[in-house]
Amino acid sequence: MHPFLKDDFLFNWSQLQPITIEPDIREALHRARSNVDGFKKLSGSALTYDNVLLGFESATRELGRGWGLVTHLDAVLNSPALRTAYNALLPEVTAFYTSLTLDAEIWAVFKAYAATAEAQALTGVRRRFLQETMADFEENGADLPAAQKQRLAELNAALAAKTQKYSENVLDSTNDWEHFVTDEARLAGLPASALAAAKQSATAKSRPEAWRFTLQQPSVSPALQYAQDDDLRRLCWEALTQVGHKEQWDNTALVSEILALRDEKARLLGKAHFADFTTARRMARHGATALSFIEDMAKRIRPKFEAEMSELEAYRAKKAGDAVRVLHPWEFGYYSEQMRRELHGFDDEALRPWFPVDGVIAGMFKLFGGLFGIQVVGRDTVYVDAATGTRQVVRAADPRVDGDPVSVWHPEVRFYEVRDGDRHLGSFYTDWFPRESKRGGAWMNFFRTGGPRRDGSFAPHLGLMCGNFTPPVGDKQALLTHDEVTTVFHEFGHLLHHVLSEVEVESLAGVRVAWDFVELPSQILENWCWEEESLALFARHHETDATLPTELLAKLEAAANFRAASTCMRQLCFSKLDLDLHIRAQELKDADLDQHWNDDLGAWQTRTTRRLPSMARRFNHLFSDATGYAAGYYSYKWAEALEADAFTRFLKEGVLNPKVGRELRAKILAKGNSEPAEEVFRDFMGRDLDSEAVLVRDGLA
Repeated sequence: MHPFLKDDFLFNWSQLQPITIEPDIREALHRARSNVDGFKKLSGSALTYDNVLLGFESATRELGRGWGLVTHLDAVLNSPALRTAYNALLPEVTAFYTSLTLDAEIWAVFKAYAATAEAQALTGVRRRFLQETMADFEENGADLPAAQKQRLAELNAALAAKTQKYSENVLDSTNDWEHFVTDEARLAGLPASALAAAKQSATAKSRPEAWRFTLQQPSVSPALQYAQDDDLRRLCWEALTQVGHKEQWDNTALVSEILALRDEKARLLGKAHFADFTTARRMARHGATALSFIEDMAKRIRPKFEAEMSELEAYRAKKAGDAVRVLHPWEFGYYSEQMRRELHGFDDEALRPWFPVDGVIAGMFKLFGGLFGIQVVGRDTVYVDAATGTRQVVRAADPRVDGDPVSVWHPEVRFYEVRDGDRHLGSFYTDWFPRESKRGGAWMNFFRTGGPRRDGSFAPHLGLMCGNFTPPVGDKQALLTHDEVTTVFHEFGHLLHHVLSEVEVESLAGVRVAWDFVELPSQILENWCWEEESLALFARHHETDATLPTELLAKLEAAANFRAASTCMRQLCFSKLDLDLHIRAQELKDADLDQHWNDDLGAWQTRTTRRLPSMARRFNHLFSDATGYAAGYYSYKWAEALEADAFTRFLKEGVLNPKVGRELRAKILAKGNSEPAEEVFRDFMGRDLDSEAVLVRDGLA
């Protein structure tokens, strides 16, 4: 029995234990190699669409699904045993996948098929399937000489190992820090929700007399934003800067090594640098185009950015009763929050009662159910402790469907189905709260890609959403901040992009789109977190079920673009860092990371009293995956320009207009990579992008 290789739609998570990883994945590798060996024998009349394109896709499906489960568990239930098993297999799995596009016999089969009359007569999505497959092989070295293929395989193996170690260092150094406060006076200014969470955290660590702070975002962010104690904020800020930097978890050398490996890989594949390699088949097409986009936006918002810096410095001086000066880095969050309260009467904490996590999620399902013509229903879940066999069953909230409880990997995980009438489109898990075994941030991923099948049936998709939001205290429901609500909507956008996919080819379905297009569906959903009509559907008081009061709604709207230039410039700075490191890899290979961050990128950051440790050491988006968002972080702002423009249709035709919603579903969410991203966008908008829309929305035009 190989639990990681079972072909069931759902998984028995209690059976997916570290001890079974190695035998299961080795068996999957054996089967995949056997399938590939059979594929390489195809010739003559056997060179058909079914045998070549679909056959190659299915040859490694079992391995891909099994290894996907392992990488998922590494992200949500990290443990020494799991980490050992994962790292033991990572080189072999990486080598296998690298070998596919470098195998001359496999490539010969594809080229032979591409020359057939059948292949040349393909149309629509099948034609694109062939084109994209051939491009994948060419892009990944299929035509390289043998010696260069060998070097490329070595580079990919090294990148897999080093980016995994980088990720582990970030997680371990994050978990290494904790701070207990025993003097309650030092906690002045912190909201009740943060105090309750800190008390619960300390009690769990056998320190009930104290309050515990960690570097998980729901813990450290309120301290930096609200604590009146300057030393407490400084302590938290300094600890954050040491993530991926201190002691045995220092990522400095790894960053340099990863950048060098990526640069060598790009040059080996005929590109000037890694940014040209990653963008070649994205909307940007070239690293220079992405960089120009970022630099142009920064130039346009710079006057407002600099004005906001001066305004905050003047505000701090006014509140402190002293001379205007540059702020300390641990002062920005605190004084920004004070200034926002004073100018707009807006307080994130005042909104929490209207954002109970269960109510937000139920309202979100109702909102987009109406827009997209779908129904999201819950299923009961069961968590089984693998060591004791103890079962914890959780009854799903309404609307729900009956059935056996669905196995989950943690007691807090929930499960849902997405339906369109009688049609089961897909299902998904949610895992919203932080724990030490779980990596930081929020993300969406998938276990199964379904879609229409040739016999007329529809195979459901299976995905997941994870976050690290404010956890519940005791038996009370978690109350979210507005920022956390927008993150829930963001990840649901990714999820819907996958489960609403209607593409018959698995490799072209769901979120497998150009990287600088993939954030459009996620970011466009964030807009509904600001509109009065949509807020009425999910912003409900956790005790009274009352909608958001008019005065709070007005304050939310007034504060929507507070320090918008600073927020925008922060994202642009991260994008600039990313592109700079990858475009100038040769020039910067011996450069000091901190010097580069402070000097080369100083004008992209708010001025401060400290020279700051480089963000590069803890930037998981860039360095915790062989590619990931590397030379692609610009995609957030690129896609933001797309989604801001796309949302103007809803602003003109109705925020809750189901006709426009159905069009968004049919013309963008359902399309996957079946058509080029530019054509998909143009089909929905009826024109090309108006890049001014995002600046208009954010008050920066």
